[in-house]
Amino acid sequence: MAPTAAVAGGGVEAEAEAEALLGLLQRVQSEALRAFGPNDFDPKLYVDLPLAADASAAAALASLPRAAPSRGEMEAYISRYFALAGSDLVAAADPPDFERDPPGFLPRVERAEARAWALEVHALWKDLTRRVAPAVAARPDRHTLLPLPGRVVVPGSRFREVYYWDSYWVVRGLLVSKMYETAKDIVLNLVYLVEKYGFVLNGARSYYTNRSQPPLLSSMVLDIYMATGDMAFVRRDEEFASKLSTAAKEKFYHQVASTAETGWDFSSRWMRDSTDMTTLTTSCIIPVDLNTFILKMEQDIAFFAKLIGESTTSEIFSEASKARHNAIDSVLWNTDMEQWLDYWLPTDGNCQGVYQWKSISQNRAIFASNFVPLWLNAQHSGLEQFVDEAKSVRVMRSLQKSGLLQPAGIATSLSNTGQQWDFPNGWAPLQHLIVEGLLRSGSGEARELAEDIATRWVRTNYDAYKATGAMHEKYDVVTCGKSGGGGEYKPQTGFGWSNGVILSFLDEFGWPQDKKIDCLSS
Repeated sequence: MAPTAAVAGGGVEAEAEAEALLGLLQRVQSEALRAFGPNDFDPKLYVDLPLAADASAAAALASLPRAAPSRGEMEAYISRYFALAGSDLVAAADPPDFERDPPGFLPRVERAEARAWALEVHALWKDLTRRVAPAVAARPDRHTLLPLPGRVVVPGSRFREVYYWDSYWVVRGLLVSKMYETAKDIVLNLVYLVEKYGFVLNGARSYYTNRSQPPLLSSMVLDIYMATGDMAFVRRDEEFASKLSTAAKEKFYHQVASTAETGWDFSSRWMRDSTDMTTLTTSCIIPVDLNTFILKMEQDIAFFAKLIGESTTSEIFSEASKARHNAIDSVLWNTDMEQWLDYWLPTDGNCQGVYQWKSISQNRAIFASNFVPLWLNAQHSGLEQFVDEAKSVRVMRSLQKSGLLQPAGIATSLSNTGQQWDFPNGWAPLQHLIVEGLLRSGSGEARELAEDIATRWVRTNYDAYKATGAMHEKYDVVTCGKSGGGGEYKPQTGFGWSNGVILSFLDEFGWPQDKKIDCLSS
């Protein structure tokens, strides 16, 4: 499964070389900021630069301009010692499982312009599919990009590498597109990262090797199995899961607790003062969505183990999921609000130890994550529903009264802080998680709301695409057809998880001939 080329220097030496390159690129980043100024400055660009073919890290370091270099000096230096960011990925041509209009693709999308657009979104997989260049495995000391064995699907724009939780919605979209082998490649790449590093990295870069993202790998495996019935694929995953030691799991869950690893980077959700980034306290928060994802993972592993006859393992993880279910309802559920709320631990003692539960420690600010546990209704039809129909309806009513429902979808929060995971932005993963939960709640009224939210989201994506020619990373849910903004970098296009969610919604709900798709119809 690992790339066949040897790692130059091997082991500790290779790690030291990777750290030396990253240190150099961080110096380049600092000098570039001085030379080019903060306007339109993207710090990620510089740490993604591979060394030029005829350059060495030592020579690049020795020649680094200092003492306030001019723009021209810095441009000449970068051109001399580095290749273009992203040049260490190569186009995968047409993926072998890609068809322009695959058999069985979106059979219930009847309206002509909706179907034509869906096929254009489907075709974007070709543009986003890459392979890591062989040179990366041969000389990892010259790249921050990490070698991976299979095809990759990148999110798009500045995101020139695989990302963990983005990949879940990419896989969901690929399954709609009948691109089963590409979906499997994505999962096998993530499994390779587990085997090499002990957990799935935030992204496939050397600067991400100390953190992860929400644990959705088992969900990808389950969805691929449900679509293909590939038992060998499930057995492979069980073998990989068994390699995770208890220590590795504990490290993994601890890592997920930092802000970037939540996926919500950045949001007032993690700040004691929503106007002050220095008050981030992420590691002292018990998050609703993280516990939802871990419970789902425990259920998945129990399911896989039972499927292949590992009854003891199945029972262990089944009991763990039941215990977590009880903990979510006892610690995070708020009866007055009919929502699940993040729980804030006291910051004394580094948030370690045993604490008495206090209702005042629940964060009563409203975020879309407060409704994510509904997603567990959509999983494992053989299991008891996470939330029964009556409680699901109460949660639905709470969502309707929350202020999060906007003309173009579900807002991430009610706080307009300028952070990208706050109002007025809406994100594809959150729409999908909540819609799927409502859809599978057993309530006809909740299903209607799910379809209404999906319709709003499809229309805003469609109009933005028609206006800009691109799918966007996030959208302004106050105004239909407007892409989102805010945050630490320019808004991005491409875009992996947005494409996946649109295809999933169209697959689930269809689009009748008499239903208009543009924003004017909303």
